[in-house]
Amino acid sequence: MAKEKSKGLVILAIGSIPLIMTLGNSMLIPILPQMQSELGISAFQASLTITVFSVSAAIFIPVLGYLSDRISRKAIIVPALFLYGTGGLLAGLAAAWFANPYTWIIAGRTMQGIGAAGTAPIAMALTGDLFKGGAQSKVLGLVEASNGFGKVLSPIAGSLLALIVWYGPFLGFPVFCLISILLTMFFIRERKKKKTPPPFGKYMHGLLTVFKHEGRWLFTAYLAGAVCLLTLFGILFYLSDTLETQYDIRGVLKGFVLAVPLLFMMTTSYITGSKIGKIMKRMKLMILIGFLLMTISFASLVFFTKLVPFIAVLVISSIGTGLVLPCLNSLITGSVGKARRGFVTSLYGSVRFLGVAAGPPIYGWLMGWSRTGMFLITAGLTLSIGLLCLLLIHVKDPKEQEKDDSGSVFTKLQVTTE
Repeated sequence: MAKEKSKGLVILAIGSIPLIMTLGNSMLIPILPQMQSELGISAFQASLTITVFSVSAAIFIPVLGYLSDRISRKAIIVPALFLYGTGGLLAGLAAAWFANPYTWIIAGRTMQGIGAAGTAPIAMALTGDLFKGGAQSKVLGLVEASNGFGKVLSPIAGSLLALIVWYGPFLGFPVFCLISILLTMFFIRERKKKKTPPPFGKYMHGLLTVFKHEGRWLFTAYLAGAVCLLTLFGILFYLSDTLETQYDIRGVLKGFVLAVPLLFMMTTSYITGSKIGKIMKRMKLMILIGFLLMTISFASLVFFTKLVPFIAVLVISSIGTGLVLPCLNSLITGSVGKARRGFVTSLYGSVRFLGVAAGPPIYGWLMGWSRTGMFLITAGLTLSIGLLCLLLIHVKDPKEQEKDDSGSVFTKLQVTTE
């Protein structure tokens, strides 16, 4: 019983890390119009508070992933969370004290982006280190569910904190980060490295060998993850705009409406992670079904303009996303050994961040061009990625996989690159 409780606390600590990262952008979305009004800035300047966070995270994710392979996961995660919280504190205090705080807010958001680079992707690598086989897939599903829960919670939390003062969400970040820091410090125990980390040249040679042999399916998996996040945040951006302009739904109520599709995604992620085990053929099947559901949903949204039917059809795409992401997490995390796992999962996280950053501006342009065209292009994109996954992600038959005790996609390759 004590062992199970200890394991549960470890999972809780790991799950808190991607949740904190997810709050970074989504919690600010409800306050952007008010920020624009309070600071006297343009809509573009307000949107930069989202962009600088995502871009700085995308740049630093591979760097911190490499360092986590060299030092330890925990030694990167804890300082990253501290930097994340400090950046939020800087932005909040600048908004409270300075007459022209915009530059300081951007500086704080940049700090937060760098901090975010050391959170969710490293948490995925840490999960791969601490858990094996079916347990690893289950915990990765929980990590993705935590990510989804953050997306559900953040617009509501941001709206509630903004009721106190408009810059309240900035001041909320340090509190959330402190909780995650304490959980990580007290409940996560990493295994000591048995080997000295390889020299930089040998490390990079091993990575190049991985991408040379298995790059086609690995990059396809990266692309699939980016497209899932791009379409998710792009359509949510469209929905957010529609709720205000067509239905005059704002504030906390708007946050609750935006949370509906995300709640279905989170629940599906959790169930998928708990059911796929380490059976790679099942993972691929779930990925294909997920992209099929997304394609059907996005193509059907062309015909729905009323809010309730629109949300109901959109939920189908969220379920599809919830099927795809935990399976991609498991495949990518199991793709290489511990010595290079941090970099490989971090590169995946970087690509996902770019998908998040690209979604709103791309869909903002598509909304101005054609609503029908926006949904049909989205459906075509998810269909194309689904076909790429069908053709390029090759997995073992369950009988062959039973002979492989490690359950890793790259078992033979790891022998030559570790």
